[in-house]
Amino acid sequence: MYRFMAQHSEIFLPANKEIHFFGTDLYSPHYLRDPRKYLELFAGATDEKRVGEASVWYLYSKLASREIKEFCRDAAIIIMLRNPVDMIHSLHGHRLYINSEDIEDFGEALNAEADRKQGLRLPANPHPVAGLFYREVGRYAEHVKRYFDTFGSDHVQVILYDDFTADPARACREVFSFLGVLPSFPVEISVVNASKKIRSRGLDSLLDPPPAILRKFGRALTSAERRHKLFRTFRKLNTEHVPRQPLPPLLRRQLQEEFAPDVERLSELLGRDLSHWSRSSAEDD
Repeated sequence: MYRFMAQHSEIFLPANKEIHFFGTDLYSPHYLRDPRKYLELFAGATDEKRVGEASVWYLYSKLASREIKEFCRDAAIIIMLRNPVDMIHSLHGHRLYINSEDIEDFGEALNAEADRKQGLRLPANPHPVAGLFYREVGRYAEHVKRYFDTFGSDHVQVILYDDFTADPARACREVFSFLGVLPSFPVEISVVNASKKIRSRGLDSLLDPPPAILRKFGRALTSAERRHKLFRTFRKLNTEHVPRQPLPPLLRRQLQEEFAPDVERLSELLGRDLSHWSRSSAEDD
């Protein structure tokens, strides 16, 4: 959705996603917390009707909603939610890809949550640490209610990933209408964020984070923006797209049962039946 919104002539979004200026209860060395540098990201905005950014951990953060409200009282909030079982499975794969998870088996990573909350069995690059507590991340009702309470439901649009994938053009039109920009603006629809993995973990470990000597050499030669682009280029070259391994049916059913109470609360909050998220498909039986 970020990529599609960025195409709209009446919307300005900075080139970088996942800035995480807000949500100061969460930490990662990659988050941008300098107010001056944050505002500089929007220096290219001209007469666009909407200016914004996209950072996924704003939803989980307990402080981000209030911090955003203090920064912009009339902010419009867009939240996209995916079946929580599929989402946390995908999150685990993504964290493996970005080298912030070192337990390759998803079931084992789930079993490690209790230890990790005690500071044990953490990967070398765990940030944000909260992202390793997969079950908590997938309990949406509390997170969504926090934004409803802060901004009012009229200022929050919740998109279901099911609807988005079924008809992305329609989902875009609904988002554009919510933002008060031209709903019929044509956008190029394409697949974004397909499942992927690192070709060489050794090479990737040299890049994220790079050794001190490389960081010093890089700062002397080029700007932060160019270094960021260079890093993305190297990571892209070190990436291959592969289908994600399916969840074992038993583990899927166990997680569906765990999430069912929260899914029911979310259904009530959104006024929409989401019980299919808690049911196994025929393929799982």
